[in-house]
Amino acid sequence: MRSWRVGRHYQEVTASMPKMKGGELIAEFLIREKIPYVFGICGHGNVGLLDPLYNVRDKIKLVSPRHEQIAGHMADAYFRVKHQPVATLTSCGPGSANLVMALAVAQTDSSALLAITANVPTSQFNRSPFQELNRHNQADFPNVIRPVVKRSFQPTRVDMLPLALRQAVTTMTSGRPGPVNLDVPFNLFQEEDDVSLESPWDGFNQRRSGAAPEDVSRTAEMLLAAKRPVLFIGHGVTLSEASAELTALAHRLQIPVLSSPNGMGCLDMTDPLSLGFIGRNGAYPANQAGRYADVVLAIGARFDDRSSSSWLPGYSWNFPVTKLVHVDVDHAELGRNYPPDLAVLADARTFLRQLLGELEARDAKGEGRTKPWLDEIATWRAEWDAFTRPNFDLHTSPMRPERVVADCRAVIPDDAIISLDSGVHHNWYMQFWQARRPQTMLNTWGFSGMGFGPAGILGAKLAAPDKPCISICGDGGFTMVPQVLCTAVEYNIPAVWVVWNNFAWGAIRDLQHGLFQGHEIGTAFYEGANQTPYNPDFAAWARAAGAEGITVKKSEEFAGALEHAIKLNKPCLLDVHVDANVRPPATGTWTLPPIAAKEPVFGKRVVRTS
Repeated sequence: MRSWRVGRHYQEVTASMPKMKGGELIAEFLIREKIPYVFGICGHGNVGLLDPLYNVRDKIKLVSPRHEQIAGHMADAYFRVKHQPVATLTSCGPGSANLVMALAVAQTDSSALLAITANVPTSQFNRSPFQELNRHNQADFPNVIRPVVKRSFQPTRVDMLPLALRQAVTTMTSGRPGPVNLDVPFNLFQEEDDVSLESPWDGFNQRRSGAAPEDVSRTAEMLLAAKRPVLFIGHGVTLSEASAELTALAHRLQIPVLSSPNGMGCLDMTDPLSLGFIGRNGAYPANQAGRYADVVLAIGARFDDRSSSSWLPGYSWNFPVTKLVHVDVDHAELGRNYPPDLAVLADARTFLRQLLGELEARDAKGEGRTKPWLDEIATWRAEWDAFTRPNFDLHTSPMRPERVVADCRAVIPDDAIISLDSGVHHNWYMQFWQARRPQTMLNTWGFSGMGFGPAGILGAKLAAPDKPCISICGDGGFTMVPQVLCTAVEYNIPAVWVVWNNFAWGAIRDLQHGLFQGHEIGTAFYEGANQTPYNPDFAAWARAAGAEGITVKKSEEFAGALEHAIKLNKPCLLDVHVDANVRPPATGTWTLPPIAAKEPVFGKRVVRTS
């Protein structure tokens, strides 16, 4: 009798549940998760989701760029600025394949987004229908995308969607954030089932892991005993929104701060304790501090090859002579490149609050203990400034790179957001940019994908519509994604592009000159047999798309043109001609084995044994 009642009750409950199409279920889930945008491009594989999105268009805005790579970069940059994930939507086959590079950039830089990809109907699995990959497994796109996402989910029935959706969003925003894939066979968008969504996940940075008390205590003891301590911060500090705590710690103990590009701005870089980036294209005081430090507290940083001078002792760091405390939310990063003296698995902000509490309990402050160290750093800063400063004031045609950086710093407001692409221009901004606030300098760092900068700025502007958003991108990178102009005009996204036009793949051309006796081939843009430098007229290209376009060939004109572009409040491109023969002065090194490391242009290697 009891089993009959339970069965009857189940039948009554399920009968009362409204049947929903899979596409409606996904759209409702996006609303519940407060996902405001879907960046995507239509295709026959995802058309079954477009109709449900039409019905909720007042709650979720669909933005359709002209290339799927752009959609991925937009979602990536949106998260970096607002720390709120959005979704992408691509069709089966080529549409989703175009997303792979953008996902790789997001994955290596710990940026969360929900990549909804379409696939062929389940009834056609393994029959080689249009755009199915099945050489090794049916509907096998998840195997294509797996290396560039935290996890790929492929539900094959509508009743599998609620669990897959919940696990997808919890995965992308838990611990170290990253992109997650939901691969949906076409029929699931249209088929119905009487299922309901599970409780919504309440977002990023809501659950934070702390450090063991003994690790906090030992960290405090190591810092207080150090004579030459430094803090090295990465994207983990930015993602954890730990700027206030980092600044409080640096000021309390008077410890200088080194930063990876994705950590820049967590400490105002005009602060005397900020030394900037460390590595081949780092600032000289930063590399000197890394060489001579006796204790390094690294928080949310990976010690990749560019921020460690390819792990060669004496160029940027001197581990294990220097003691290392490494804090990260991802256990895989602890000890990956340098074995730490103390490894701490914890969220950056939680750890910093714990450490500040420990110091408060000990009533421990700087009390002049690090003054000799800071005085020594001040001499390095003065030497570096004397070496570099004169070039910032030169007026030339084409422009010197230093002048571009200086005028950007003078014109761009402190709260503005800049995006940087892969290329030689990025080397200059790593070395000389002074970010004043966190989440205002967006870099394609780990995977260094070209196109992120000019495409991501659209997502940044949608995330921060009240702030100026400026993409500083190379001529090569911009020509990979010029469709950004169409999207900016179509959706009235008033971004600004500063195209660093040096008529070359400049960073690689510099490698040829530095490592291969100047045997330049395939890196400069030439027209015809007379080897005349060639590029499209970028300003005319912008005007053809409906944006404003301005060409700048003289340095005296750049600051005014940039100020005009920012005030214009409409899509605007500046085609800025920059001297390709002025190269950033290396203060560390970077190797491509088996080629030997190049010595610094300024400063020298110091290998310490004690």
